[in-house]
Amino acid sequence: MKKQLFLSDFHLGVPDVNSSLDREKRICLLLDQYASEVSDIYFVGDIFDFWFEYTTVVPKGYYRFLGKLAELSDNGIQLHFFKGNHDMWMRDLFTKEFKAIIYSQPIEIRIGLKSILIGHGDGLGPGDFKYKFLKTFFASSICQFLFRWIHPDLGIGIANFFSYRSRYGQPLEPEKYHGNKNEWLYVYCQKIMKDKFFDYYIFGHRHLPIYTKLDNTTSIYLNLGDWLDYNTYAIFDGNEVSLRQYGSEKSNFDFNPNPIS
Repeated sequence: MKKQLFLSDFHLGVPDVNSSLDREKRICLLLDQYASEVSDIYFVGDIFDFWFEYTTVVPKGYYRFLGKLAELSDNGIQLHFFKGNHDMWMRDLFTKEFKAIIYSQPIEIRIGLKSILIGHGDGLGPGDFKYKFLKTFFASSICQFLFRWIHPDLGIGIANFFSYRSRYGQPLEPEKYHGNKNEWLYVYCQKIMKDKFFDYYIFGHRHLPIYTKLDNTTSIYLNLGDWLDYNTYAIFDGNEVSLRQYGSEKSNFDFNPNPIS
């Protein structure tokens, strides 16, 4: 069985051209590192800090990353993209050019004997009703139709302006773990566990690498972290999913806020 690779939250495009380009090159090096070992790569949302596909226009840049996707696809690797809150306006470019599968909601997969729930993570769990309402609006076909009528120079310019002013458009202190009861994705996983068992719950969005066991179970909640502060990713080798850091020896337990006994 070949391996499966999971990555999220590159936020390509911020906070400036040079740092984004440096990040893009690191990501391509990691993809090269695993290209001969994996059958599937899961990009779990917010790959771009802003993405919108007009009928004939897409945002300029990211050529190394997009070229790497073409190379991986041409070599038979199946690519999977989850829409994040920053790149929810993906349409058909990735399906046509890279034969990628695109998801708007969490999905369930089974690899060998392991069951895995995967999703970006935004809008899940309790509370945050304002954001959930806004997400529903921005993801709607009406909103996308209206935005498409704005000239790309103006529309992408507006989007980049607000993107730069966002939480991940500027260097800030890394995220902190708030404890299981205050981590909405942990709470979401606990709720799902009551109805259906999964060996692993893999999410992004949190911008914090997390590897921790759910209460009174053998199941693992794993957050992929990001590539702004951590350069973290996950790999499934057929037996277990491990959380790793590019260019480092760090692994699961280095990112575990509640040690597994």
